[in-house]
Formats: sequence, structure tokens, C-alpha cells
Amino acid sequence: MELTTRTTGTTRTARTTGSARPAEAARATRRTAVRDADGMAVAAFILGLLGLLVLNVFLGPIAIVLASVALWRGTARRGRAFLGLGLGVADLVVLVAFMQFDSTVSWSF
Repeated sequence: MELTTRTTGTTRTARTTGSARPAEAARATRRTAVRDADGMAVAAFILGLLGLLVLNVFLGPIAIVLASVALWRGTARRGRAFLGLGLGVADLVVLVAFMQFDSTVSWSF
């Protein structure tokens, strides 16, 4: 297999073996999966924190799902994923508590 790269007017051709490309692709895919899981952990934390203030009926379950998927995929930011999971659960607990006081599905200040 030949790869041709063009840089500032010069052309270089390099030969690669067939086994090197799948290994590189596997490493790149693994890095991308970990980076995606890290992003999910951070998003779960932010949505869980935001859900304590507004739209906890929507943001709580989303934070729980994102944190669970991030943990399942093996995120490097496990602490943030667990915080997002806890905050998502806290969102739902706050919603239930305010529903008991107001007898509605939403709450206001």
C-alpha cells in the first residue's frame, strides 16, 4: 500500500505494510472512544448541576444516562461521572420533594 502526501510543492510516497494500518486505526478509535466518554462525564456533571436549578424533570434523567454510559465506556474522569450520576439522582429527588409541597409537576421560587 502506498501513501502519498503533498507538502509545500514536494511529494513524498511511503510504503506501509497492511498490518500497520488496522493497528493505528484501532488505537485512534480507542482514543476517540475515551475522549467521547470523558466528554459525556463532563456533560453529565454540568447537566446534573444545572438540573438542580431548572428543568430537573428533563436534565436529571439525561445526566443519569450520560454518566452511566461514560462509566460503561471506561472514562478517565470517573469522579465527574459519579458526580453527574449523583446530581442526576438529586435532581429527581428535588423534583419529587417539590411536587409533594406544591402538588404540581414543576416548581417555582
